[in-house]
Amino acid sequence: MTEPATSDRLDVETSGRSDDEVIAQSARYGRWGMRAARGTVAGAVTVLVVGIPTDIIDTPVFGREVPVRAWELPVLLATALLTALWFGIDKPARVERTGTPAALGVVLTFFAVGCPVCNKLVLLALGTSGALGLWAPIQPILAGVSLAMLTAAVIVRWRKRDCTSASCAA
Repeated sequence: MTEPATSDRLDVETSGRSDDEVIAQSARYGRWGMRAARGTVAGAVTVLVVGIPTDIIDTPVFGREVPVRAWELPVLLATALLTALWFGIDKPARVERTGTPAALGVVLTFFAVGCPVCNKLVLLALGTSGALGLWAPIQPILAGVSLAMLTAAVIVRWRKRDCTSASCAA
């Protein structure tokens, strides 16, 4: 048996709308599912790429000299959520580079939640006492800056998204 036409189905509200509007709405729902899947995958990859090397996610491959501090896991999860939102929003209609603040925010999160003594760049620049005395107190500030950058990137991408009548109509 064939599927009834959209205009004949009782589960689809189509009164007063043309077939083109109904097709545009179903395409919009299909695109929403792809954006949600893309955002979910991006958020999960962010958790793994930042969480495993910084040893917030405990694995036998990486170790940590300084235990995970209470604020690091929420920062990692907030970063993943904002990354998922950024990837879930439609790209801007015009071709622009909008990914730089988001990528820089994720990189800053990596430095913010990482072990201050395990970071070779910090150890080379400051030594062990400098890493613990100078770098460790700055890390929560870096976390705040990275989350602010990611939030701004999500807001900018939301405002510049491709919002034609077919994709954003209510």
